[in-house]
Amino acid sequence: MERIIRVTGKGSISLEPDVIKIYVTLKDSRINYEETILQSAKQTELLRDSLLKIGFDKEDLKTLSFKVDTKYESYQDEDKEWKRQFEGYEFTHKLILGFKADSQRLGKTLYALSQCTVSPEISIVYAVGNVEAAKRKMLETAVADSKIKASLLARAAGVELGEIISIDYSWNEIKFEKSVMDKFISIPKFLRTPSDSNEAYNMDIVPDNIERSDTVTVIWSIK
Repeated sequence: MERIIRVTGKGSISLEPDVIKIYVTLKDSRINYEETILQSAKQTELLRDSLLKIGFDKEDLKTLSFKVDTKYESYQDEDKEWKRQFEGYEFTHKLILGFKADSQRLGKTLYALSQCTVSPEISIVYAVGNVEAAKRKMLETAVADSKIKASLLARAAGVELGEIISIDYSWNEIKFEKSVMDKFISIPKFLRTPSDSNEAYNMDIVPDNIERSDTVTVIWSIK
């Protein structure tokens, strides 16, 4: 019978977020499919124009997903039976704008978006820029933790730790992001006033560190 010891190590990491991500969702509907597509393109262009005025490049606003669905409305007919009536097409365009963490730039960006003639849904997260480096550090810490525990157990049991037989890791997706604003409310169109590119909201936000952990299971032979 093979003599082994199985130990699960835990790696934890705490990092200061250095990137701001603004998630933007544009949504609208039209009776005609072609008009719906054209409206989506128009609103996206207006959004990009508002960002160009404050120093962003056209390519900085990137599409995450785009879809067009049919839109129906339920109603009761004369016989009180519920039916569905075709109302047209609705597009949903999800985009992301990312930049280095900077409260002043965030305030300037949110002000520009709030004054834009379209009314997007906006959420804001702080994130770690170098995700791969963070994951590597976390895994290294987990393996080191497993080795320390295995050595302690082997010494306590009066056996000698041998070679690694296998390493089991689940490869779960871990996001190094922290949400600070789920929904930013745009100013209603009738309240918007002409603004210049120097205006900004005062965003006094100091996000807490992003803390994440992961585990790895290592099997050693024992002598």
